[in-house]
Parts: sequence; C-alpha cells; structure tokens
Amino acid sequence: MLNILILIVVMVIVGLIIGALAGPIWKDKRPIGVRGDYIAAVISAVAIGLLDWYVIPAMGFSNTMRYLGVAIEPAAGALLVLWLFRVARR
Repeated sequence: MLNILILIVVMVIVGLIIGALAGPIWKDKRPIGVRGDYIAAVISAVAIGLLDWYVIPAMGFSNTMRYLGVAIEPAAGALLVLWLFRVARR
C-alpha cells in the first residue's frame, strides 16, 4: 500500500515537471492553457505509472523492467499527450 502511495506522489511530481516544461518545449503554445497542461500531464503520468506498475509484472517481466518502465514511460507518455493536444488544436 505504501509503495502505491509513493508511486502516485512521484508521478504527480513528474506530471507537474512535464507540465512546467511544456511551455519552453513548444514555445508557449498552450491550446488548453497552463492549468490544462498541468492537469493533463499529471493525469497522464499517474495513469501510465499505475498501468506500468501492474501490467509489466503481469506480462512476466522482472521487477527491474517494472522500475525502468515506471521511471521512463510516465514522463514520455505525458509529453506525448501534451503534444497530441497541440496537434489536435491546429
């Protein structure tokens, strides 16, 4: 239970960092606004992090792959979601 709470807190922090980096990455093009970027990034990071936490071991991969997936995929997924918002708003 404590592992999941720590995971969620870390994913919220990752989402906030990605939301803050969205402006400089895409030169302040924020079609859903600053709050929207933060909210979308946090929700994406938490959802992808939890999905990785449960799905990777169910697929038969080791704990090393679980931790590697949880470390990389939520940030990359949140960036992808924010990029899709920008592409969809053109």
